Amino acid sequence: MTKRVDNLKVVSNKILTEDFCVLKLESDQKLPEFRPGQFVQVKADRSPGTFLRRPISVHDVDIENNTYSMLIQVLGKGTESLYKLKPGDYLNVLHPLGNAFSEPVMNGKIVLIGGGTGIAPLLFLGKYLKNKGFEIEYLLGFRNKSRVILVDEYSSVGKVHLTTEDGSIGEKGFVTHHSVLKSQKISMIYCCGPDPMMHAVADLCRKNSIICEVSLENLMACGFGICLCCIVDTTRGNVCTCTEGPVFNIKELKW
Repeated sequence: MTKRVDNLKVVSNKILTEDFCVLKLESDQKLPEFRPGQFVQVKADRSPGTFLRRPISVHDVDIENNTYSMLIQVLGKGTESLYKLKPGDYLNVLHPLGNAFSEPVMNGKIVLIGGGTGIAPLLFLGKYLKNKGFEIEYLLGFRNKSRVILVDEYSSVGKVHLTTEDGSIGEKGFVTHHSVLKSQKISMIYCCGPDPMMHAVADLCRKNSIICEVSLENLMACGFGICLCCIVDTTRGNVCTCTEGPVFNIKELKW
């Protein structure tokens, strides 16, 4: 798949919380084809001290309007500069990068599990699977009620279950403790979020013979497999997350 560098126009910047926003971008030419799970590398031009591009998941794609969205969490000066962008500003983006989630190969319950900013690629994935005729459910984990975001958007795609660590909304505990994972047989789980969460989900899937794919959130500086800062140990040896991933079947990972 051909990679491009484009200057994209900011259509909107939806502020969700003091450190989360959704940027919608459009191009003056036809956007490349995106697949659920892929990411982009963004140049934070408005942050002079930020030299490397920032990897951001593709959150949603609108083919008809030639736009796509990114869920941004402020984690430093680079992402802070993205959070402050306004409609009409431009953003230099390298896209599309990485591989994609695969389609389910079995009938049965499909659950998309996300935690924090890891929920980002699961909206696009959920819409893709729904359009293919699959029924999906979301299991989203947050620290507390004040950190919960985008529930309405995900609810428009599939049933949403919530967990919070303090029990302020949804079930109390971590996503792996949620009753939906015990209520009926699950055939496929897709997961993205903090490493401890993905490790726990992977362990649960191995114990219950559930097919599982995870999207790793490793630091990816180049997007081409040159800098070697996103190496992950797999059954194929050490590979670059940015080129061989970010999506991996848990059977490939030496966790």
